[in-house]
Amino acid sequence: MEIKKGQKYKILFVCLGNICRSPAAQGVMEQIIEEEHLGDLIEVDSAGILGYHSGELPDKRMRVHARMRGLELTHRSRQVKHEDFEKFDKIIGMDDANLDDLKDIAFTLEESKKIVGISKYFRLHKGHDCIPDPYYGGSEGFENVLDLLDDACRTIADEIKENKQL
Repeated sequence: MEIKKGQKYKILFVCLGNICRSPAAQGVMEQIIEEEHLGDLIEVDSAGILGYHSGELPDKRMRVHARMRGLELTHRSRQVKHEDFEKFDKIIGMDDANLDDLKDIAFTLEESKKIVGISKYFRLHKGHDCIPDPYYGGSEGFENVLDLLDDACRTIADEIKENKQL
C-alpha cells in the first residue's frame, strides 16, 4: 500500500447492495481504527454496486450480530459512483462479481489498480476466496461474515501501520 506522508489512506468497501457485507466491513474497520488509535491514518466508507437500498440502514440481522460484537452499524446505504475512484486509495470488493462490476465502472488502468478483492487480506481464513453474502441465510452466515471481516481488516490495519512505520 502506497501511503502519502501526512495524508489519510482512504478505503472504500463495496458489496452488492451496501446493507450487509460492506457496511459491516466499514464498522469492523472503524472499530479497529478506534482501538489502535489510527484515526489520523485511515478513513473508511462503504457503498453498493446497486442503489436499490440507497438511504437505508444496514440489514437488521447484520446490525444485531454486529451489536453483539460491540459494533453499531449506522451507515446509510449508497451506490458506488465513479467519483469514488478519485477519492479513495483502495476499493475493496467482497466477491468476484463485485470486482467485475467495479472494473466496469473504472475508466482507466490507474483506477482499476485501486480495486482489490478482500480475500487478499485473509490471514486466518486463507481457504476462503470472498466474503459470502449472508442475506438469504441464517445467523451463521452473519457471524461468518463478521469473522472474515475481522481477519481482513486487521491485516489491512497492520499493513498500513507497517507502511507508516509506527
